[in-house]
Amino acid sequence: MFESKYSKVLTVILVIVIIAILGLLGFLAYDYYQKYVISGDANNFVDDFKGQFADGETTNTNTTDNSTDTGSLTDGLQDANTVTVSNQNRTYKGFGVLGTMEIPAIDFSYPVLEKVTKKSIETSVAFLCGAGLNEPGNTVIIGHNYRNGAFFSNNKRLNIGDKIYIRDLSGNELTYNIYDKFETSQNDTSFYQRDTGGVPEVTLSTCTDDSSARLIILARAE
Repeated sequence: MFESKYSKVLTVILVIVIIAILGLLGFLAYDYYQKYVISGDANNFVDDFKGQFADGETTNTNTTDNSTDTGSLTDGLQDANTVTVSNQNRTYKGFGVLGTMEIPAIDFSYPVLEKVTKKSIETSVAFLCGAGLNEPGNTVIIGHNYRNGAFFSNNKRLNIGDKIYIRDLSGNELTYNIYDKFETSQNDTSFYQRDTGGVPEVTLSTCTDDSSARLIILARAE
């Protein structure tokens, strides 16, 4: 009698363990499938974007309004500067696009969205503040670390000397070399506005794997 009850208990425990394992595997499979879809869509957009200029497409001059929005966003992020582009029709999944960014060292290829909102940074990386893509001065671009390879998840693998390629709405592409990488508090913005000597620079910002700090990448145009 006792052995029969013990056997039933073990059977129940085994079933629970199996269900838990299957649930975990399902969650991981969905997580990586989601990353596959997100990355695939982004790659296709970047390829099309480059292809338009390769086919000889010309674009009108863009104008930007870099007035800072003083509101607050989730995850302790500052609101993006508002950027408007005249005579352009570049959108990605309903969001305005300022250009594209590629980082071969981590197989990164995404559009840079024109504004940071909760939804936009669940879709791609986005412009937070600064001079603007490929403009003299510093430009801050932020993205999530989902730890599944999407967005800025692999920024921790970047090293000094790695290259970043940014193409803007005029079709101009600049190559940036990473020259610094560090972690800081989520509220530290001291490096956002810095003297670049008139050289275009970018700051890539994301959270660390444990979300306790922010991982910062600084890069300078060649």
